[in-house]
Formats: sequence, C-alpha cells, structure tokens
Amino acid sequence: MPPKPRRILCLWLPRFASELSLRRAPVDGAFALVAMQASAERLVCLNGQAQAQGLARGMGLADARALCPDLLTRPFDAHGTGQGLMALARWAMRYCPLVARDGDDGLVLDITGAAHLLGGEAALLDDLLARMARMGLEARAAIAPSRGAAWALAHYGLRPAMVVPDGQAGAALARLPLAALRLPPDMADKLGRLGLRVIGDLHQIPRATLPRRFGPDLLLRLDQALGHVAEPVAPAPAPPHFAVRLSLPEPVGLIGDISAGLERLLDRLCDHLHRAEHGACRLRLELSRVDGQAVVLEIGLARPMRDAKAMAALFARALEGADAGFGIDAMRLSASATERLPVQQITTSGAQMQDDLADLLTRLCNRVGFDHVWRALPAQSHIPEKAFTIAAAAYSAPAPDWPDGTARPLTLFAPEPIVGQGRAVPRRFRWRGRWWRVRAAQGPERISPEWWLDDPAWRSGLRDYWCVQTEEGPRLWLFHTPQRDGWCVQGEFA
Repeated sequence: MPPKPRRILCLWLPRFASELSLRRAPVDGAFALVAMQASAERLVCLNGQAQAQGLARGMGLADARALCPDLLTRPFDAHGTGQGLMALARWAMRYCPLVARDGDDGLVLDITGAAHLLGGEAALLDDLLARMARMGLEARAAIAPSRGAAWALAHYGLRPAMVVPDGQAGAALARLPLAALRLPPDMADKLGRLGLRVIGDLHQIPRATLPRRFGPDLLLRLDQALGHVAEPVAPAPAPPHFAVRLSLPEPVGLIGDISAGLERLLDRLCDHLHRAEHGACRLRLELSRVDGQAVVLEIGLARPMRDAKAMAALFARALEGADAGFGIDAMRLSASATERLPVQQITTSGAQMQDDLADLLTRLCNRVGFDHVWRALPAQSHIPEKAFTIAAAAYSAPAPDWPDGTARPLTLFAPEPIVGQGRAVPRRFRWRGRWWRVRAAQGPERISPEWWLDDPAWRSGLRDYWCVQTEEGPRLWLFHTPQRDGWCVQGEFA
C-alpha cells in the first residue's frame, strides 16, 4: 500500500507576543513591544490599533512615536513569548501528535491521517480558528501537501483559512509574492528588480538557470513549497523531568523516619541525574499528610549537584520545622531546576576548592536567602566607589582576577570632612570626634571625575588621594580637593 500523502497545517499568529502581553496586563489604545535591534529600539510586535495608525514591525521607536505620540510600549520578553508558544504547542496536540514551533509566531502540525477524527480538514481548520478566537488570538491557517506551501498560504493567502487538495499546490502558489517562499529580503528585492513578482513567474525561466543565477536557496525553497523536497515536522524534544516518589506502608511522623525516606529518594533521583548528565539546582520535597494536606520544602543550590549525602544534609534544617500532622504517608522529590553537569576528569586543581565554596554559599543562602549573600565584581572605572559592582553570589561567577593597580582600602565609605587646609598632608587632624596624628603618608594618586557622567559626589573636581598611617594605628585613605582646598577621609585599610 503506498504511503498516504502528507498533509501539513501551518498556524500563523501575527500578534501573538503583543496579545500575550496584553492578556497579562490589558491597556487601551495603540500598543507595541519594543526590542533593541541594529543599535536602535524597534517595534517587534504591535496590536491592530497601532497598525491602523501606520506603524509596522521593524520601525524605529522614535519614528513610531512621531506618527503616534500616544503609543504605549513594553520591552519584548523573548523567553516569556517562547514559553507561551510552547504551551500552545502542547495544547495543539489535541489535533495531532506532531506539533512544532514555526518561528516565534506560529505552529506547524502534521495532520496526516488525523483530520477524519474531527470530520475532515475543513472542520478541523474551523475548530482550530474558532478556539483561537475564543482565546483572543488573531490567527491565520492553511492546510497543504507541504510545509512550504502551508506557510506561504497562511502568511500570504487571500483568505485567513485555506485548504489545498493534493496536486494543486502549484496552482495555489502561482499568484503569491516571492516572499511567500521564505526567501531572504535582499533576494526577493533582486528578483523583483528583474520583473519576477510572483511565484508563477519562476516557471517561465529554465529551471537549470535558477541556481546559477540566484544561488541554491531559491530552487530549494521552491521545491520545498511544491513538495519535491521533504521538510518534516520535527517537534522539539521535551525537557527532561526529574522526580521520584515514595509511598509509605504506614504513616510516619518522626524526623528520623522522614530523613530515611528522603535519603532513599535522593539516591534514586541522583541516579537519574547521573544518567542524564544533569545536576540539580533546586530541589522540592512534598510531604503528603494523612489529613490531605501537604508540606512543601524547597532548597536552592549554588552549583549543580547530584551528591545525595551532601543534599540530604541541606534538608536537615528544613525538616526540623516541618509539621507532620497525624503522619506522612507519601513523599515526592523533584528537581525543579537543573543544569548540564557532564562527567569530569578528577584532577588535583582548584576544582574541589570551588565546590567547597559553592557548598558554603548553598548553606548560607538557604538560611538567609539567595539574594542576601553578595560578592563584589570588578567594574571598568577609576572612581573608587564605581570600581566594583555587587551581585548575588549564588547567581554569579567569581572574577578570575582583579585588575592590578594601586591598593584600595578594605572599608570604603562616603567622604567625611576633616579640619585641614593646604596641599600638604595635615600632621594632626580631628575626625569622628577625636584627634589623629600622622606618622607617614604615601601619595598622591590623582583621580579625575568622569566628564561624560554627571555624578553629584564628584562635582567638586579632581582629587589627590593619600594613604596615611596614623600613630594611633589605623591606616586611612585621605583625599585633597584642590578646587575647594579641603580634606576628607573616604576609607580605612586593613
């Protein structure tokens, strides 16, 4: 029996990103999503009201505001849009098992042998578009023998819903513009300058001359649209899911019994992680009580791990505050966030030291919060208070090396004026309610303000910094401002 001819459905959602954003936070009027492209802010997706005022995708934000001063904008969330499209792809599996993303604003479905379950291809298409309308999503769709033909008709067809029978793809595509072949814009413009406007014009040129004159892409796209070259629908693989469950024969309530069950779950979970070469970054333990309630415990990890003993120790403090009620009868452990962790060669390098530091951060962050443990990272600035940035230690990598230069104080604070005048370092000065005597001074180091940034703290001009050793013990960082002839203390060395 010959195989059934392929039937491909292409669904195009021209305003999916903006409609998804407006579902979460509705607004009235012209609206667009904006992203940085080609060194300028440009419109990525817009609603119908914005398009009605002459705006279009790819337009610069400044030009768009000139045409539409009341335009409302938001930053384009590529990750959130991708997640929404993947959720829609899972929903579309109600029609067929093979569903894949088609760019950032569409889906492609291989409905071969599935349309009869909904009364035929026309009924399936009507049902799909009706459900899209109820979701508040503008949609166009087409069914054709090839993926290229379905894409062309969905994007450039005369009707928002089209069904092309087998053997008629060429006739349906003949009057569509060349852009419907998914050609690069420069190639479509080049063909247009030669008088080739629609796909049917390509059939008037000898086929052998097309690759020689325009490159292989033109002929490939044409053959894909006509079904001469296969273009299968390949759904993205589902992300790995790591979770294990343990049902207890009798309810338990002691911490020791719960810990024993947790250790068994961790052993099984780490075995799954090891086979997949993944490491857990966040663990979620769900304890099901006999009264129907659930106790949820979560811990975060500063580095991907699959060491059962190390992770069990991190749950010890969380288990102490768990309320077992009348007993726990089921336990479920899942790795809600994972990262790739391939097997590595054991060496005598500093890898173990880095792991020990990450484990310390894990314990600290689970106690005080992952956003409350910071690390300093170098920044490109000569201004002392701008020469570093603060980042969450669990979500940032330590700097491999800090830039070499003049030593900086361990403690840096806002400049505090002292009594002293003249360019010479004062031999004796009063600071923080007491008198200090200078034993030695090293300097000066001149630092000028960044003229391209207006920093109120540096409007007094350049500064001459000195490292001062006092007879009382502390080493202080003093600076003199020549423009105002004043001295201040800004830091203290170790």
